[in-house]
Amino acid sequence: MERQPFVSAANVSERLAQPPSLAISTVIFTLRPSASSGRPTLWLPLVRRIREPFKDQWALPGGPLTQAESLQDAAARNLRETTGLAPNYLEQLYAFGGLHRSPSQRVVSIVYWAMVQSTQAALAQESENVKWFRADGLMDLAFDHNEIVDYALWRLRNKMTYGSIAYHLLGEKFTLAQVREVYEAVLDRTLDPANFRRQLKQGANIEATEEYLQGGKHRPPRLYRYTGTTARDSPVP
Repeated sequence: MERQPFVSAANVSERLAQPPSLAISTVIFTLRPSASSGRPTLWLPLVRRIREPFKDQWALPGGPLTQAESLQDAAARNLRETTGLAPNYLEQLYAFGGLHRSPSQRVVSIVYWAMVQSTQAALAQESENVKWFRADGLMDLAFDHNEIVDYALWRLRNKMTYGSIAYHLLGEKFTLAQVREVYEAVLDRTLDPANFRRQLKQGANIEATEEYLQGGKHRPPRLYRYTGTTARDSPVP
């Protein structure tokens, strides 16, 4: 049976008379291996609410905006306080202001999204009330946070069509196979390795290094780096 949120004692007219509250929430994506296949999959951190409304349900990291900080500073602070993360990529996603997002008062959330490399995510703080979950197939979250995650995934998949954003999930140097794994994890579909490699080398802003990935059983693959240009890349296949 679905748990019903706590409803405050204030009547409807009092609730509508209150000025809207402004909050900041953040969706953070990283790649972690699937427990079943070992292939990279998208994960995100959630926090367990310790007060009403929606006490004990999981939600996106966030909180109120203070008078002395910008929107982006507030998003960065919330991430730092809940997960210990300081992502290099932090962008405003959307504003969510439905009339009935919260049962206690009108809340408008400015949502940011971030991407961190798996090595950074491995250092993130975890506790009883802060844990990482796979981005697909989430449980019912507090407020409208399932809708927010779905929108963030949609935006991420659209941005992945033009490659540069993929490199925020990778280290400074990477193989072409690792880039393909990022695309497959985000787009949730298998890509032809040869076709992807050809498209990537022709259109993406990457350059080959003189280094190779060591430690495998086969011929070590060459490492590449992202050039950091802002030109739009060719769409992936």
